[in-house]
Amino acid sequence: MSARPLAVPLAHPRLSATATLSSPVSGLRFARGKRREALERLGIHTVRDLFLHAPTRYLDFSQVSRIGEAEVGQSATIVATIDRVNLKRPRPRLAIVEVFLVDETGVLRISFFRQPWLKDSLKKGDVLAVSGKIGFSYGYRTMTPLFHEVVGSADDATETYARVMPVHATTEGLSQAWMRRILSSALADAGDVVDFMPAALVAAHGLMGEAAALRAAHFPPSLAAASRARRRLAFDELLCLQVGLRLRKAQAPGALTGISHAVDGPLARAVRQSLPFALTADQERATAEILSDMASGEPMNRLLQGDVGTGKTAVAAIACAAAADSGFQAAIMAPTSVLASQYAASLGPVFDRAGVRWRIVTSKTPKDERAATAGALARGDVDVVFGTTALLSGDLAFPKLSLVVVDEQHRFGVNQRQALAGKGEAPDVLSMTATPIPRTLALSLYGDVAVSSMSERPVAGAGVATKVLSWARVDDAWKAVDEAVSAGQQAYVVCPLVDDADTGGALDDVAGEASGTLASTTAMYAELKGRVFPRSRVGLLHGRLSAQEKDEVMVAMRAGEIDILVCTTVVEVGVDVPRASVIVILDADRYGLATLHQLRGRVGRGHIPGRALLVTRAKRGSAAQKRLSALEKSSDGFELAELDLRLRHEGEVLGYRQSGDVAFRFVDLIADRDLVEAAHADAEEIFRTDPTLASPELAPLVLEVRERYGDRLRRTEG
Repeated sequence: MSARPLAVPLAHPRLSATATLSSPVSGLRFARGKRREALERLGIHTVRDLFLHAPTRYLDFSQVSRIGEAEVGQSATIVATIDRVNLKRPRPRLAIVEVFLVDETGVLRISFFRQPWLKDSLKKGDVLAVSGKIGFSYGYRTMTPLFHEVVGSADDATETYARVMPVHATTEGLSQAWMRRILSSALADAGDVVDFMPAALVAAHGLMGEAAALRAAHFPPSLAAASRARRRLAFDELLCLQVGLRLRKAQAPGALTGISHAVDGPLARAVRQSLPFALTADQERATAEILSDMASGEPMNRLLQGDVGTGKTAVAAIACAAAADSGFQAAIMAPTSVLASQYAASLGPVFDRAGVRWRIVTSKTPKDERAATAGALARGDVDVVFGTTALLSGDLAFPKLSLVVVDEQHRFGVNQRQALAGKGEAPDVLSMTATPIPRTLALSLYGDVAVSSMSERPVAGAGVATKVLSWARVDDAWKAVDEAVSAGQQAYVVCPLVDDADTGGALDDVAGEASGTLASTTAMYAELKGRVFPRSRVGLLHGRLSAQEKDEVMVAMRAGEIDILVCTTVVEVGVDVPRASVIVILDADRYGLATLHQLRGRVGRGHIPGRALLVTRAKRGSAAQKRLSALEKSSDGFELAELDLRLRHEGEVLGYRQSGDVAFRFVDLIADRDLVEAAHADAEEIFRTDPTLASPELAPLVLEVRERYGDRLRRTEG
């Protein structure tokens, strides 16, 4: 009797589908050649990337109307036959393709603006599906379609389009139809994946299963199903990011070998007593949170955010004193020499009275003074050093560095921040920013960073009155500047461009909203100096000046040697010019609320009331006008940050081109506040109960996190 062959069971199809997620997209049907190249231009390299390529919007084709029954003033979907195609050019640069659709109930005239190539791609006899608002003109129903696509026949078209249609971002060589075909076949072949989310979380939050959510996101049976699918995939993004951030923190070199600081020593108490004001409740709370971290024995990684004038510097000074009380050193790194010198000027006397030894090192520090400072640091004779990136130089050694403070942390690259921290043995890191971040954004993007926030001011400034002006009233702004200069005060004039040759395409805030010529610093400098204010001392500051030139201009401004400074947004955040009382921001519609709020924070810092005049070409009722009007009504940076998020969403608020970090595909930080909070809490609970993530039920989640964020985790590990 012959032996029976050994039966080896095949892997479960769902495991096979899950493994396929990391496979190249080129292995899918219809995704080879030029279509593969097009997908890769969209950042789609794997099957997972394709499944997570979220639709930008949905078109509800569930109700297809006949032309004669479409209600004027309402949106409708029409599937009808092309009877005639015309190309019109009413102006030299304006092309209009006019298409007449017919069915048994009537005629629909549709217009495509500035798309002359459609004259050749749309032909008489084609059946066209269109969606948009119905109008009426010259006896015809009309439409400017939001969507159109040629379909096979009227019968097939109605059957195909009588549903909710996803609209995905595409590129040259990849139409919507091909994107849907590729996605449909991919979901059929590899969409039945194992759900990586722990079942308890899926149930607790009432979420769809992953496989069902992927199908419903791309081919929803209804808009309600699409919404449920988006929430599930949004929670996936948020939880994976939270777990990934905590994994990165846990895997950082020396993560478990922190320093336990003494936080109520004589120097810290002396610094408190030496401050020229009593700490606010916000400062007390932030100080307590920071000192608790420093005493814990685990490396601190905390972000201290506070609006202009909330006293972050005083809180940092107490933390530095706690490091000195413990026998260690602290370093405060500022983005410019001017800001580092300002730190020394404001905190130096406080430290002197308290007995804290300090030095400053910038690119302008003389060689002999720098050498003396390097020697004192090496001997441990310096408790706190202020500086710029000069602190990163190899000639400066910190034998006992236990606290790193990075001011305006977004102005430094990750490598620079890590290089300073690398001069110590797992030092505590305190990052500071004067740009408030909404809580949902902070939780989602800084999930591994503790956040302290301050809004109270220990010393109330004179405040700033904000007014929006049209360009037709720019002379009102010049009148305000003239009044300030005549009273012995100073003014800023901010422009979006450096010179007239710039297009404004590189602006990071809200490029594209404004029309017309934008103001440039070089042209405005010549205009103000030569015609408007010929008797005033006018200065110029922009990003194309060298670091030394920029420092010289700001030193002159602080010294009162410049009456009017024409500048871009390079004007330093945090630089204190007490006699500056007026800031004119030209083409203010080109900036987000956070930027505008920071700019107006340059005036009204002392006892002189400030005026911020926002000059704009934006039309009444536009999104830009809403932002500017909000500034007239509110001076609360956190309130404005939340509004900025609602108006522009997270990608524009942070500027992903600058951050190089996480751009969400499915998450809406306004609509998904509950999911942000839930993902943050769930990640904390996961690591509390299983710090090493060794539980078998967490294995799929850990695998998914590593697939999504593996490169970043490995960079940290290495």
